[in-house]
Amino acid sequence: MYILKIKGSTKIPDYIQIRDSKFTLVAYFRADHRTIGLQQCGLSEKENNEMKKIIDELPYGKIFKLPF
Repeated sequence: MYILKIKGSTKIPDYIQIRDSKFTLVAYFRADHRTIGLQQCGLSEKENNEMKKIIDELPYGKIFKLPF
């Protein structure tokens, strides 16, 4: 799975995309609503805590391969 952080503008918030190994969109949610977004895409609590850290440190526009 891969993650991508998309920079918003003044009226559009930042978004997170989670994609599978074929780059099919699995989840798309606002970066400030990441807890709800991660729960909806079925990540476990352990993965959820790791994802919060990854999302905070992830640069905009870079694709990152998830470690799990």
